[in-house]
Amino acid sequence: MVSSFEKAMKLSNFHARSFLLSVLLLAMTAAVRGQTNQPISSCDQCAEWNKEQEPFRIYGNTYYVGPHGLSSVLITSPEGHVLLDGALSESVSQIVAHIRSLGFRIEDVKLIVNSHVHYDHAGGIAGLQRLSGAKVAASPWSVEVMTKSGVSPADPQFGLIRPIDRIDRVSTLHDGQVFRIGNITLTAHLTPGHTQGGTSWTWQSCQDGHCVNLVYADSMTSVSADDFRFSDSPKYPHAVKDFEKSFAFLRAAPCDILLTTHPDASGLWNRVEDRRRGVQPDPMVATNACKELAERSAEQLRRRLAAEAKESAK
Repeated sequence: MVSSFEKAMKLSNFHARSFLLSVLLLAMTAAVRGQTNQPISSCDQCAEWNKEQEPFRIYGNTYYVGPHGLSSVLITSPEGHVLLDGALSESVSQIVAHIRSLGFRIEDVKLIVNSHVHYDHAGGIAGLQRLSGAKVAASPWSVEVMTKSGVSPADPQFGLIRPIDRIDRVSTLHDGQVFRIGNITLTAHLTPGHTQGGTSWTWQSCQDGHCVNLVYADSMTSVSADDFRFSDSPKYPHAVKDFEKSFAFLRAAPCDILLTTHPDASGLWNRVEDRRRGVQPDPMVATNACKELAERSAEQLRRRLAAEAKESAK
C-alpha cells in the first residue's frame, strides 16, 4: 500500500514537472517571438501590420484602436459601442487593451461590423465576439464566408489568403441598412470589387458642438492571385461593374474624414503627425479625400484591365 507521504511526494514531483514544462514552453514561445514582444506572425506581413499603435481619438466619439498597420475603429455611446473591423486574430489582445486604455470596456461593444472578409480585417472578429458577446453583422456574401468556409474560392485573392476563424452567429445586412446603438447611427454601403462582399460605413461624430461626416471605406484595390482576371472571371463575372458602383459611392458620399482599412491608404499617419504638430485647421478633416481615393482606385483598375487585355491579345 502506498503511504500518504509517498502520494504527496509523487504529487509534488508531478507539479514540479508541469511547472518546468510550462516554463520551457514559455521560453520557446519567447524565442520564436524574438525581442519585439509581438505575437507570432501568421503571414509574412503580419508582424509589421500588427505593430503596437497607441490608440487615439479621431473625432468626437470615434477612436482608432487597431494596430499600426490595420484599422480597427471604435464608436462609443453611453448605451454601448460599435467596433469596425477586427484586424488579425493575433490583434485581439491589442485591440482589447486599447479599448480599455481609453476608458471603455470590450464587454460594452454591442455591434461588430466588417469591411471585407480577409484575415487581416476579419481575422480577429471571432475572438472579439467571444469576449464582448456583441452582435456581428455583415453582407450576405461575407456572412457565407464568415460562418462556413472562412475563405471563398470566388475571392480574387483565393490561393493567397488564409481562412479566418469561423464566427458562430452573424446577422445578414442589406445595402443602406441603418444600425442604431445609443446616439450612434451607422449606415452600411455595399461596395464590392475587392471582394464580392465589401462594405463601407458612414456615420457622424460631434465635438465641441461641430459634427462631421466620417467614411470608413472598404479596400477598393484591384489586386488578386495570378490566375484571376477582373475582366472576365467566371467566378466573379460582374467584378468591373461592382467596382464602378463602389467608386460611385466614394465620389458621392458626404465625407469630411476618410478612414481606410489600411491606414496608409488614406494618409492617416501623416494627418496624425500634422495634428500633433498643431497644424490648423484640423488635418484629420479633408473633404476631397473620398473623391481622391475613388480616382486612384479607378485608375488602378483601368491599368489592370489594360494589362489583362494586352495579355489576351498575345
